[in-house]
Amino acid sequence: MSGANISSMTPGFFILNGVPGLETAHLWISLPFCFMYIIAVAGNCGLIYLIGHEEALHHPMYYFLALLSFTDVTLCTTTVPNMLCIFWFNLKEIDLSGCLAQMFFVHMLTGMESGVLILMALDRYVAICYPLHYATTLTSAVIAKAGLATLLRGVMLIFPFTFLTKRLPYCRGNFIPHTYCDHMSVAKVSCGNFRVNAIYGLMVALLIGVFDMCCIAVSYTMILRAVVSLSSTDARHKAFSTCTSHICAIVITYVPAFFTFFTHRFGGHSVPHHIHIIVANLYLLLPPTMNPIVYGIKTK
Repeated sequence: MSGANISSMTPGFFILNGVPGLETAHLWISLPFCFMYIIAVAGNCGLIYLIGHEEALHHPMYYFLALLSFTDVTLCTTTVPNMLCIFWFNLKEIDLSGCLAQMFFVHMLTGMESGVLILMALDRYVAICYPLHYATTLTSAVIAKAGLATLLRGVMLIFPFTFLTKRLPYCRGNFIPHTYCDHMSVAKVSCGNFRVNAIYGLMVALLIGVFDMCCIAVSYTMILRAVVSLSSTDARHKAFSTCTSHICAIVITYVPAFFTFFTHRFGGHSVPHHIHIIVANLYLLLPPTMNPIVYGIKTK
């Protein structure tokens, strides 16, 4: 197919349909999402402010927590305001460049959130397994480089999504059955062959999700071995308690994320589409909402 024909079948805008099949309930669906968004923004901004102004919290663990909070609040802000406009004002139109930008930031920030969880797991590993080397290992320079590497990894892996999606012809229409521009949701609207999109999306999921979970699992296996070898019961309890909040964050982040990923590719008609859309929104909103609560209690 010629470049001119592909260009003529590239729409100037898309229509985001919200939650298909539950259009009459959009207002009620929006209420918990709006409430969660307010908690997420207030909680994460509060944590960032607290960590920035309390010298007692100027330690690597809290720097990583501030980075996680910044990533979380940015992630949910890329989707929720637009979603609420769909639910409240029926403003469903989004132009092509806006859709591609939203797609990029949603997936890039999701990957960055996963990367920050690795950094936090490594922080706990060094703190518990090599406490005497903690201050000299996790210096400000190391923390800055680790954060930058996490950002660059997300940018480099996700940026091709925009080109792979833009190249597709959209002769079937421009209606996306979703509340935001997810990579595969947009690709499936195409009338062209999106196999490359699916394969590359799977590769990115393996490089980010599976790789990160393996690194976290290895870190906590080493931590568990170190904790079990401690002779003092109080020391074991203290070591376990420092990891509790992080384990909660891992569960909150990865369970809905992998549910969304697998239902997109293998769920077919076994999972109702409206359930998939709601869980896809929860997987972007639940971690930003719960992390400030989980870590806020620990910080206090």
